[in-house]
Amino acid sequence: MVSEIDKEIIEILKKNARASFAEIGRKIALSPSSVRERVQKLEDLGVIKAYNIKLNHAMLGSGLEVFVMLKIFDGKLNYILSEITTYPEVQEVFRITGPYNIHMRVALRDQLHLQEFIDELIKYGSPCTYLILSELKKEEVL
Repeated sequence: MVSEIDKEIIEILKKNARASFAEIGRKIALSPSSVRERVQKLEDLGVIKAYNIKLNHAMLGSGLEVFVMLKIFDGKLNYILSEITTYPEVQEVFRITGPYNIHMRVALRDQLHLQEFIDELIKYGSPCTYLILSELKKEEVL
């Protein structure tokens, strides 16, 4: 079971996964060693699965981000599930319910790159794309 203190630690790490144990401890009145033990326990339990970085794709040459929904052709699902994560453009991919099977977040150089990516996906199914205009932070929405 996750305690209220553990939830506070998680909230701090969600905002800054690089926060030191000492920094977290100061915010919640725990020693750095106690924070370390709690974080280790959360990792061991699988509550904390990974620490990630968020990239500015435009600065890396991929200024166009889109959501791609893909309705897979019959008999192609297992193949595409193993292949789709090998595409370097794909940042996130989810298997979903509904009329589409796959939901992806994709980073591309430009519209021509998007066209080429769609042409590649057409082998597996019917894609539908949504251009990402901006990303809202949770705090901005609430």
